[in-house]
Amino acid sequence: MKMLLNGEWVDRDKKIEVTDPFDNSLVDTVPQADKADVEIALAAAVKGFEITKKMTVYDRAQILFKTAAIVAERQEEFAQIIAREGSKTINEARKEAMRTVNTLTVSAEEAKRVMGETIPFDSFPGGENRKGYYYRFPIGVILCITPFNDPLNLVAHKLGPAFAGGNAVILKPATVTPLSALKLAEVMVEAGMPPMALQAITGYGPAIGDQLVSDERVRMISFTGGLEAGKHITTKAGIKKIGMELGSNSPVIVWNDCDLDYAVESCVSGSFWAAGQNCIGVQRLYVHKEIYEKFKTEFVKQTEKYIVGNKLDEKTNIGPMITEGEAKRVEKWVNEAKDKGATILTGGTRDGACFRPTVLENVPENATIHFEEVFGPTVNLYPVDDIDEAIAKSNALPYGLLAGIFTSNVDIAFKAAYELDCGGVMVNESTDYRLDSMPFGGVKYSGLGREGIKFSLQEMTEPKVICFHLPKM
Repeated sequence: MKMLLNGEWVDRDKKIEVTDPFDNSLVDTVPQADKADVEIALAAAVKGFEITKKMTVYDRAQILFKTAAIVAERQEEFAQIIAREGSKTINEARKEAMRTVNTLTVSAEEAKRVMGETIPFDSFPGGENRKGYYYRFPIGVILCITPFNDPLNLVAHKLGPAFAGGNAVILKPATVTPLSALKLAEVMVEAGMPPMALQAITGYGPAIGDQLVSDERVRMISFTGGLEAGKHITTKAGIKKIGMELGSNSPVIVWNDCDLDYAVESCVSGSFWAAGQNCIGVQRLYVHKEIYEKFKTEFVKQTEKYIVGNKLDEKTNIGPMITEGEAKRVEKWVNEAKDKGATILTGGTRDGACFRPTVLENVPENATIHFEEVFGPTVNLYPVDDIDEAIAKSNALPYGLLAGIFTSNVDIAFKAAYELDCGGVMVNESTDYRLDSMPFGGVKYSGLGREGIKFSLQEMTEPKVICFHLPKM
């Protein structure tokens, strides 16, 4: 596939190979952009903004509605691309493609709801005979950097609201999964998006990343990825808006009055969706000691039913991790925890890039797999007998994206909802739930700002005040 620069689909002699992590087969190649390509993208994006900022709300919305319709028509094609280039099974990929249709549709709808308010300037002495309001205007060129784990929907989560607000975009998709993003860019242009409005550049982060994030023509960076990369971006960005969805280490509390069967089912799915490469995947389970043994037994039993293997097989539950190197990292962390006293209840074995879903208990707090984001198919179980203890342990790490609690006690539910230090609390649900229109983001090291279409639009537009000093009336 080619990249989109300066209104044209272009190729380069140097290529990046996109391989299927299950069998390392070649899926496709994309151009390997260099610094000259970055300059082309930056200059073209500035010209693109001159177009997008003058487009009517109606035109922007209609393009997004049409993009959503085309993706809906080609859902299976997109699902096959998602499954081939990344880690998701074909069934997981189909759900992502379906969610992308919703993300784009909501973006089109929200384009019509970017509103301002009148301002009562005469509410303070000196404001007599003044009338006015504010409205929201696009901020300019937005650099969108997207990860591998949701290679289509997380691209839509950035492009949709960016265009809905009238901005131009430079898209830098994950190097290992660029095909879904480029295909979406093709569809957007087909739907009527001015080609200059979107630059889709493919290249290695170390080669082109600093040049992109530091350039003053970029007025906002919207980044989803790892904590260390996020920290690096903040040191290079300069004075511009930054939105970041970073890592997590999601805790879920399972209380003794919950629907145990449902809690097990929900948490197993929440732990191992997309081979655990999921920023809101369950990593720590704090289970009331009265039900701990029963919960553990049922959790392990359901985990062992999961089929690991070929992503395109309809029966497969878990595909490979994104690379064999990532699987080896998780294997190392599991073995380190075991050496420090943890017990492997099931899993813990690797076959190439495939890592069996793994359940651990007795994990010490100094084990890497306890305090870092694992981003792999593992989960830790911890018995607790006091809700204050469960909340304190949930809050103990420097992450705070989503948390969950299973309970039938409304008092406990409300206590957890207000005392868990995070961006969202799921009650009687694992952390692996997200409505694409809800405000999504975290506190502490989990990020800056909020995504979710309406909330992304607030981040991607600026308020401008208009004040008229009128003659005396």
